[in-house]
Amino acid sequence: MAFYFHRLDAGLWHSVWKGITRAGQSEWYLVGGLLLFAGLRRRNRRISSTGFLLFSTVAVSGLTADVLKFILGRARPKLFLQQGIYGFDLFGWHLEHAWQSFPSGHSATALSAALSLSLLFPRFRPAFIAAAMLIAASRVVLCQHYLSDVVAGSALGIATFALLYQRYFRTVFDETGTL
Repeated sequence: MAFYFHRLDAGLWHSVWKGITRAGQSEWYLVGGLLLFAGLRRRNRRISSTGFLLFSTVAVSGLTADVLKFILGRARPKLFLQQGIYGFDLFGWHLEHAWQSFPSGHSATALSAALSLSLLFPRFRPAFIAAAMLIAASRVVLCQHYLSDVVAGSALGIATFALLYQRYFRTVFDETGTL
């Protein structure tokens, strides 16, 4: 897949996918979640709690992804395409971006955010999930990650949401009649 998408790396195609991948940057959801939480804390507990859940799932999945990337040290497709380097350097403690491919942080962010936002807008759940999957796919199309990086990042985002929701947030939503 890396060879295929590397050959397509040109013009409008690349620009469109770069725009899609920007939607997976965590700062959008971290800031938005905190603003919802702080701004509506006294007026709307459900929306405020969703904001805090959004912030929490994105922060926890992102930090977990960063720690795993550092420990696992997987070479990004760029190293494979330029130098033929492929695989993991377990406990290699690489700080270089080129060695921090697994798992995909954008995918973790996209899935955890989509699931969190689905609580606030349940009828848009399919659109949120589709957008998250598109963001995850953009990482492969842009040769930033391998498919397995994206699958692992997506699973991390889903697991983080499920864990935090079940452990800390479910009672809030049960009380408000949602989910």
